[in-house]
Amino acid sequence: MLALRGERMSHELHHFSMGMWVFFLAWLTSIVGCYIGLTCARRARQATVRREKRRWTALASVATGGIGVWLMHFTGMIGFEIPGAIVRFNIWLTLLSVVLAVGATWFGLSVVDVDEPWMQWVPDGLRLPLGGVIMGLGVGAMHYSGMAAIRVAGTLDQAVPYVLASLAIGIMAAFTALWLSLEVDRRAVRFPAAVLMGCAVVALHYTGMAGISVVLDPLAELPEGMTAVALLFPGFVVGVIALAITVVLLMAAPSDQDLQHEYEIADWIDDVR
Repeated sequence: MLALRGERMSHELHHFSMGMWVFFLAWLTSIVGCYIGLTCARRARQATVRREKRRWTALASVATGGIGVWLMHFTGMIGFEIPGAIVRFNIWLTLLSVVLAVGATWFGLSVVDVDEPWMQWVPDGLRLPLGGVIMGLGVGAMHYSGMAAIRVAGTLDQAVPYVLASLAIGIMAAFTALWLSLEVDRRAVRFPAAVLMGCAVVALHYTGMAGISVVLDPLAELPEGMTAVALLFPGFVVGVIALAITVVLLMAAPSDQDLQHEYEIADWIDDVR
């Protein structure tokens, strides 16, 4: 009944309530994750053993999707505030958003991998566009499942034009990321590529956030869930551990010269046979 709903009030939102340092921290987080992801994707291309290729692809997915996309998203969310309202997050939808980010990145990288047997049905000319669309929509789904996890005493609405714009940015960002994973070999090019990818991920996030409106209900129950900081802290701990393990594996991996030497030996053995 309307009488029980009380007066509903539209409220303003703050996306940088803790200062612009949150924005730059989120951007830096995305750049670091994307850089490590590009490095792992390069290793996956160079791998000659399928198991090793899949291992590097999985690490690239965790670095790019988990750190570069998801952790960036929740780093940015610590600056999200609705004045006069309590904001909480549903843990299960938040965990779903992690799976979507990593899974979409893994699927996109697997599509463009010409050596992956279960992807042989995809024509070569469609691999990059298909991977970009699926990965981009997956990243968008990550963002909006993360937004669906928000709990307030009221309702959150998304403006359709901003949703479509953010999804378009996500697809373009994914297409660019997959193309760069195939083309970028030199370290000097990899860092600018990671910066470009970080810009695209941040653009997706804040474009989607710009389309949010909230209507608070004074008679609604207080929201249950975790705060953004409570979610972000374990996320950062896990992210740092994952990056540390990945960096150690990258440092322990054979150098480009060693790989070239191995290829030459393998070619020589084939010629002898």
